Amino acid sequence: MAASPEEIVRGFCDAWKRGNIDELMSFFADDAIYHNVPVTAVKGAKQIREAFLAFAKLMDGIEIENLNVAANGNVVFTERIDHFRWNGKKLALPVAGVFEVRDGKITAHRDYFDYATWMSATGIPLG
Repeated sequence: MAASPEEIVRGFCDAWKRGNIDELMSFFADDAIYHNVPVTAVKGAKQIREAFLAFAKLMDGIEIENLNVAANGNVVFTERIDHFRWNGKKLALPVAGVFEVRDGKITAHRDYFDYATWMSATGIPLG
């Protein structure tokens, strides 16, 4: 039996703690869009991979804590705390995410968060 959109999104979120880019990318359709809403969207699996690789190189670890997950058909909403570790520092960033899933793959991933919180904690510009 095929995984539900919610199961796919939960699996993707859980995969971040392992830091395997190939595993993360296995959740995405070739024509997917990834958008950290405060910055420019990234389109296509190749560009998403490059964005994830660049981001992962900055961090010692990333873990996603799902607080609430709700699905309506192929759309999955997440309320999360994204935990980042780098250079002995930590950030617990509140994030609201919206995912669209088609044929078992994520086709759109939009994250909404306070960019000023990110920048004041990390000093690392995104996008």
